[in-house]
Amino acid sequence: MTTLSSSLETFDRDLARDPDYLCFEGVGQVFQTKNGPFEALRDINLQVAKGEFICVVGHSGCGKSTLLNMVSGFLTPSNGRVTLNDQPIQGPGPDRMVVFQNYSLLPWKSVEQNVALAVKAARSELTAQDQLAVVDHHLEMVGLLEARHKRPNEISGGMRQRVAIARALAVQPEVLVLDEPFGALDAITKEELQEELLAIWREHRPTVLMITHDIDEALFLADRIVMMTNGPSATIGELMAVPFARPRSYEAIQNDPEYGQLRNHALDFLYRRYAHQDD
Repeated sequence: MTTLSSSLETFDRDLARDPDYLCFEGVGQVFQTKNGPFEALRDINLQVAKGEFICVVGHSGCGKSTLLNMVSGFLTPSNGRVTLNDQPIQGPGPDRMVVFQNYSLLPWKSVEQNVALAVKAARSELTAQDQLAVVDHHLEMVGLLEARHKRPNEISGGMRQRVAIARALAVQPEVLVLDEPFGALDAITKEELQEELLAIWREHRPTVLMITHDIDEALFLADRIVMMTNGPSATIGELMAVPFARPRSYEAIQNDPEYGQLRNHALDFLYRRYAHQDD
């Protein structure tokens, strides 16, 4: 089994320059419910390097979305703090963009208009012509130039998620938050979008935090995998470094003997050591 310390040596040099870019320091979250306090997260400590791609895995109720909501600025920790570039995160901002599973597109606007609206709001220093060039570039990267004038209800689910990804990355955020963006898609579409996501990520290199239930997806995309224990009072059970060189292809990494070892280790964590116990 590859250790975290040894696999960190395989990271790009750019990652090593700012290893504490996004930090969770003693983070906990308690929600007040009608049945009393509910502790969702406890003692989360994590340092994420600038430009690093992190996948978070765990069973339902382990606080994955709560963790990402803190980074997005939608939620303030009950204990501890989350910092970005040494500054506490205190609310949403254009430096952090979120892509949800349900696309969250404006149905009355076209593909192009959905992306352009975000670019106009976040990159107002650009001229109108330059903003349009940014929109075109990102639509081209996700293969949607020909569908630019269609509305969300006129395109497939996979195409809608391409729009959401293009919109998020077109504003060039420092941090990209992905909440199971491919969970509702078929296997072929999912694999295509994963490859497109990595292509755009390599161009802008934002720091990425992504929730997924798919171990194979995490091994393909991530630099490290954060494996959460079960809730309540969930915490980080283990950090697993992914040593495969970039750029990656599914075929290449799945033929690597270490791929099976890492996959089995993650599955053992989820389905034996922290198997979900239904009431």
